[in-house]
Amino acid sequence: MTMRIGVVTFPGSLDDGDAARAVRIAGGEAVRLWHGDADLHGVDAVVLPGGFSYGDALRCGAIARFAPVMETIVDAARGGLPVLGICNGFQVLCEAHLLPGALTRNQHLHFRNRDQHLRIGTTETAWTSNFTEGEEILIPVKNGEGCFVADTKTLDALEAEGRIVAWYTRGNPNGSQRDIAAITNEAGNVVGIMPHPEHAVEALTGPSLDGLGFFTSALRHLAGAAGGQLTGGATR
Repeated sequence: MTMRIGVVTFPGSLDDGDAARAVRIAGGEAVRLWHGDADLHGVDAVVLPGGFSYGDALRCGAIARFAPVMETIVDAARGGLPVLGICNGFQVLCEAHLLPGALTRNQHLHFRNRDQHLRIGTTETAWTSNFTEGEEILIPVKNGEGCFVADTKTLDALEAEGRIVAWYTRGNPNGSQRDIAAITNEAGNVVGIMPHPEHAVEALTGPSLDGLGFFTSALRHLAGAAGGQLTGGATR
């Protein structure tokens, strides 16, 4: 059974096509979702892509958080639907309170575009099970407002609960607190990542194939969940 992963398009989304291609390369079916349509059309997981949403002049993701599709996604995510937010998608997830903290202007005030090394912090999410803890990967980063910030209590909790999905290594490109590049919610089904795994899935265009693991992990998670439902066993 082919798993269906929805990719949301907001006005200004730049990387929705890349995310859809990554889903297909991983072996899933990419389903295009429009921000103004509240229907998720029966998808098994959702990707909020990078680029821009709309109303970002107020604050990145602040208006997109109220899009009809997001109201449905928030409810579904709280029910266990796997959701991956990339770059602007990460910002939207924070604005929607599916993830803690916020993404602010890069500390050096410059747009940063480069290939970036990350260290995987946890494989206990729907989007990282195909990695190994501590593995170093290389994927592109491109952002002007990618600095992750949160209060000390939240940062301590993320570390103590194993909810930091990835750290920046070999240099922090935006000043994110504690070098945080990606985090997850308590249930592990929602992940926000500032770098772009969808740009590292093909040898022709990416610096590596390391980004593919996020998408194959989701398909593996969904296949395991479907198998558990069919057999009556526990889902992953």
